[in-house]
Parts: sequence; C-alpha cells; structure tokens
Amino acid sequence: MTRSRTAALLTAVATLAAGAVALVAGPDPAAAHGTPMTPGSRTYLCWKDGLSPTGEIKPINPACTAAVAQSGANSLYNWFSVLRSDAGGRTVGFIPDGKLCSGGNPGYTGYDLARTDWPLTHLTSGARHDFKYSNWAHHPGTFYFYVTKDSWSPTRPLAWGDLEEQPFLTVTNPPQNGGVGTNEGHYYFSGNLPSSKSGRHIIYSRWVRSDSQENFFACSDVTFDGGNGEVTGVGNGGSPNPTTPPPSPTTPPPSPTSPPPSPTTPPPHSGDCMAVYKVVNAWSGGFQGEVTIMNHGTTPFAGWRAALVWPSGQTVTSLWSGSYTTSGSTTTVTNAAWNGTVAPEGTTSFGFLANSPGANALPTVSCARA
Repeated sequence: MTRSRTAALLTAVATLAAGAVALVAGPDPAAAHGTPMTPGSRTYLCWKDGLSPTGEIKPINPACTAAVAQSGANSLYNWFSVLRSDAGGRTVGFIPDGKLCSGGNPGYTGYDLARTDWPLTHLTSGARHDFKYSNWAHHPGTFYFYVTKDSWSPTRPLAWGDLEEQPFLTVTNPPQNGGVGTNEGHYYFSGNLPSSKSGRHIIYSRWVRSDSQENFFACSDVTFDGGNGEVTGVGNGGSPNPTTPPPSPTTPPPSPTSPPPSPTTPPPHSGDCMAVYKVVNAWSGGFQGEVTIMNHGTTPFAGWRAALVWPSGQTVTSLWSGSYTTSGSTTTVTNAAWNGTVAPEGTTSFGFLANSPGANALPTVSCARA
C-alpha cells in the first residue's frame, strides 16, 4: 500500500468556545485540528451523540459510551484531534494493526474497539459524494481516503491488511467553507465513492500535513445500502432514526435561527492564540470549567490573556492557574507567573468554578498573546 509519505496535517483549531480541551496522554498534545464530518468519523459522530445542554458530553450510543469509558470524555471534547505529531507520513509499521482508528494515539484507544453499533453513515456505492472535513485549524496538506476490503469484518479491530491497497480518493489543499475553528467550518471536495461495495465497511482517512510532521487519522463507519449520507445511531442509543444530511458544502448553508447547545463553540480564531472551553462538571446552580490555551504560531508566547463573555448570568467565583477580573458579563483571565510561556504548538490551561443561575449557555471565548 502506498501509504508512506512525508508531511502531515492538522485541521482546525480555534476559539469560539467550541468545547473543551484536556491534554491527550502520550506523545501528542491536544491541539484541536480536524476530522471527517461527512461521512462522519467515530469521534465526530460520538461527539454529536453526546451533546448536552449543560456542556458536558454524555454519549448515548453504546459504542460511543464504551469508547468514552476507555478513553475518557476528553476524547470527545477533542473530537478533532486524533493525530500523531511525529508521523511524518508513516503508516504501516508506525501505526500498529488494530490501532488505525486512534492513529496509535493513546488518548483515543477506545475508538479502535471492534463493534457493530458505531454511528453509521448510509451511502451508495460508486456515487458522487460531497465530503466535508473539519478545519478546526487551517494547514496545507493532502487527504487520503481508503475503504475496507470485502473480507473485512466489523468484529475485529481494523488492520492495514483490511484496507484496499490504493486510496479511492486523494485531495490536496481543498477549499474551505465557514470559519476556521468552528463546529461547522470545513474543507469541502467531491469524489466518487468506491464501486462494487455493499454492506458494512470503514472509510479510513489520513490527513498528511505538508508543513510539519503531524498526521491525522480517522475511521468513518459506513454502509453501502443506497443511502445518501443519512446517519443512524446518533442521539438515540443506536436506534435507526436517520438524520437528514446537511446542505451540500458547495453552497453555503442557510443561517441557523436557534443552534442547538454545543459544548464546543469556538471563538473567532484570528491569530496565533486559540482558547477552547470545557465544562468539567455541572450541578444545580453551578459548574466547574476549564479553558485550554493553544499556541498555533511560530514563536513562543511570553504571556497570554483570555476573555469569556457569559450569555446567561454566569459568574466566576474562583479560578486557578491564572488571575481574573470581571466587568459586566466578561471575565478576563491572564496567565500565572509559571504558565505564561507557551511554545509553538504547545498548550496550557486554567480552571475555575462558577455560579449558573439559569441555563448554562456557552460563553464566547477568545485569547491573545500578551
């Protein structure tokens, strides 16, 4: 299989309060970048399955629940970060058999589980398909899409030998739609789906970033049954209630009137600094939150500041790993003496406790280097 390359990628990072971050264990920092949205990857669809009004992510789908039990909810707060920062285009031998869906990243091993109840996208073999891939942070690179052989079985973890040897689609530096670092922002491109396929399969993708050693990996569970992108197994524990596919990415979607609650609403990401918000725990009248600060520039931060604009009367009562002031609905946080220096592609975080007198609607979160 022609999988060995040099380059890697990372999509999407941002700011507008999109969810949350906690560092992924192992060699790869959680740096929020991208994953397939159509057909949706396991982490993306499990994130959608677990959205809750409190900002916590609580999957209902049994496969998603099992994945979180093994890898923790941070794997869904970081649904866009299944990556290896040291991949450099390597595949076979670098990512072990049975670890393809996690990319060998120890923070996502729950998504390697061999199960038949993952959220499923319904497709038509050989049809033209509009692909969407999250652009949480924009980077140049090439996307490779493979499909499993007919001999593959969902009852065993995916191995390299289970994939057809050549990608059925390869795309370099596609256009993008929507804001970088938002839940809806994405790269878009069209391509023909594999022909002569029927029943359950995995579409396996690699994003190879051409300006660093980072690569992204994802498994999208699909069935070739004449479908047109409908998704089952999200939001109802796996029962077959298809969701209508979003509008084609070649035309901008209509403006939403009242978007559903989302634990990951990224703030406008216009510079090197990205802030990602997370609800760690919630109770009647209050909650614990966390914000991860990420440096996506090429020079270290000598300090940083973040702002949280609260929409529904929330108030911060205590905060650690930083200092804060409050003015009206805005909480401004500056770094502590020991965590102001953040290396390129590095992260740090602060946590807090807050009162929530009503609905715990998500704040708008932003950050900048000091």
